[in-house]
Amino acid sequence: MEMEDSNTSTDAHFHGPVLNSGKPPRNLSVMRHCTSSALLADSESDVVIFGFKSPSDEKSRFLPVFRSGSCSDKGPKQFMEDEFICVDNLCHHLASPPTFPSPGAFYGVFDGHGGIDAASFTSKNILKFIVEDSQFPYGVKKAVKNAFVKADHALADSSSLDTSSGTTALTALILGRTMLIANAGDSRAVLGKRGRAIELSKDHKPNRTSERLRIEKLGGIIYDGYLNGQLSVARALGDWHIKGSKGSIGPLSSEPELEEVLLTEEDEYLIMGCDGLWDVMSSQCAVTMVRKELMQHNDPERCSRALVKEALQRNSCDNLTVVVVCFCPDPPPKIEIPRSHRRRSISAEGLDLLKGVLNNAI
Repeated sequence: MEMEDSNTSTDAHFHGPVLNSGKPPRNLSVMRHCTSSALLADSESDVVIFGFKSPSDEKSRFLPVFRSGSCSDKGPKQFMEDEFICVDNLCHHLASPPTFPSPGAFYGVFDGHGGIDAASFTSKNILKFIVEDSQFPYGVKKAVKNAFVKADHALADSSSLDTSSGTTALTALILGRTMLIANAGDSRAVLGKRGRAIELSKDHKPNRTSERLRIEKLGGIIYDGYLNGQLSVARALGDWHIKGSKGSIGPLSSEPELEEVLLTEEDEYLIMGCDGLWDVMSSQCAVTMVRKELMQHNDPERCSRALVKEALQRNSCDNLTVVVVCFCPDPPPKIEIPRSHRRRSISAEGLDLLKGVLNNAI
């Protein structure tokens, strides 16, 4: 079944306090992390590849097995405003006979601002909004987009939540071999494909050309990298003090961009992280680091902790949240680089030139 038109761990991991009528953000002084399971040299290269399908993908019989680990730390900030969710077994989590391809899983990272309310509410409700949508599971893309809108509007309607609170939202819904990434904001999803970084989302910064043109067309301005001089992201849920009234089309959008991927044996793991990670680390560096860690201990939780620790050592100035999802129970295989059999030699002219340089250096 296509996304357009679930076996092992059964727990969903939500992180955050129970919401009450108050809205002070949490002050976390320790690192949060969790792990769940469902049965190279460091490189900083910025050359990455955006999601794609190869012709052989359709013929593959590969079926993913989900294992995830997560870690969150407030970093140098006073309050922790990030949230995340990990569901390795969607069928068990929903506690109902599956009407969608199996196995299924769901993951999300939510980077809050202006308080914890928006991120906490969205992390607790976004999956419910997706699966309860009339388009699910036969029109998953539409269902996910509808869920983002529903969560956004719920933040405006609630009397117990701070309407000025906002959050980015990055989700990954996997049904069978088909993974759908939805992103609104500047968190990022990166696929590790045999050691290569495949970026599956785009950072929605106001200065990004496509976002800048959209913002300016809708009457918004960008001042010093901030939307209307107030917000460092071009898309977010909540922030109704900026959006105004429901139904109006303004420069701050809650609509997610979608990227669909058909998983194959070469797709080893997914990294989802808030901008606190990507501000100090390239996508390729993170992929290389996780692959090296998995080959050593095969533990996605320890991988997420290692990424957070590395970001802190690189002086990240933001909250940090990372989710690492593995698609296979085994560690990544060692990549064999074929040796070249071509003989290399230096010409007589080159040899004379080299001798001259060496003689002059003595």
